[in-house]
Amino acid sequence: MKKIFLLPLSVVIFYTTSCISQENPPVIETPDQSQYTTETIVEGIDIPWGMDFISENEILVTEKKGILYRVINGVKNEVSGLPEIYVRGQGGLLDIALHPDFKSNNIIYFTAAINVEGDEGGNTSLYKATLKGNSLEEVKLLYKALPNTKKGQHYGSRIVFDGQGHLFFGIGDRGNRDVNPQNLGIDGGKIYRLNLDGSIPVDNPFVNQEGAIAAVYSYGHRNPQGMTMHPKKGELWENEHGPKGGDEINIIEKGKNYGWPVITYGINYSGTPITDKRAMPNMEQPIYYWVPSIAPSGMAFSTSGVYKKWKGDLFVGSLKFKYLEHLILKRGKVVKREKILVDIGRLRNVKEGPDGYLYIGVDGKGILKVIKK
Repeated sequence: MKKIFLLPLSVVIFYTTSCISQENPPVIETPDQSQYTTETIVEGIDIPWGMDFISENEILVTEKKGILYRVINGVKNEVSGLPEIYVRGQGGLLDIALHPDFKSNNIIYFTAAINVEGDEGGNTSLYKATLKGNSLEEVKLLYKALPNTKKGQHYGSRIVFDGQGHLFFGIGDRGNRDVNPQNLGIDGGKIYRLNLDGSIPVDNPFVNQEGAIAAVYSYGHRNPQGMTMHPKKGELWENEHGPKGGDEINIIEKGKNYGWPVITYGINYSGTPITDKRAMPNMEQPIYYWVPSIAPSGMAFSTSGVYKKWKGDLFVGSLKFKYLEHLILKRGKVVKREKILVDIGRLRNVKEGPDGYLYIGVDGKGILKVIKK
């Protein structure tokens, strides 16, 4: 990933008026769709926001309106014990992830829009709980973003583990773009890192900075909707919604500023500019950006080799255009894009299952297994 440091003014002017991120490949390709099909694993879920696998036949699935399902062989069992969920706009019950040692401790994590303060509105929170049968016990709030707001947009948020005792989760700018993303003392527009018990890692980048939130790992984000670890490099990859144009894929690095809203490849929905800058010193460039926006959701690498020629490739769901995007990478750059499962529906999430197949969450349908003939 390219990094920008303090440069002479003439160079800065060139950088701020030129595209220094990867140029978009040409028009996305649409291969013969007859070679792809799906198998319905779980049906009847309005917005299947998050999912994680206990085994090949057992999945935890969140429904945004505030229901957690334990699905066994396609049968949905509602899990009790959730806190009261604040459902508004894009907010509700969001992502879910099993503790890396789930088989021995039955611990899960989930993100949700919550209000525990008793005022108006809500904000994104991270919880830890123990799954016992079809109920949650020892439910513990690990992180609660503030302030609460009645705005309905940009909650984030995915949960990812780095294999080194940390978890990452994102919170969007909550519709307050001019304040939250660039202010290290306010939640929103950031990626956070915690230890698995919810404590703050001593080597977090802003832990000793006065006025900064110690849990923050990176900032300058708009609305993170997909996050995953690179299977070989151990990098944290993230996608986020831009405004009109400018959806991004970023490699998240410790303490870095990803620019929103100071720099962006997008514009306001009205067509007016947000900023005249696409790059600034000490602000990171995306490795890829979409114009027009596809409204990216969950994303996953295919690592198993069960799909011919897909091993190592990246897959991102499109909410706006209702397909699965296949991104072929070389040397950390997108060299080819393909539409898979055209018109499948608003594709909310993508996950690689323990059997090596890709599974997608589709609004109004449920969880589907992706099959390549």
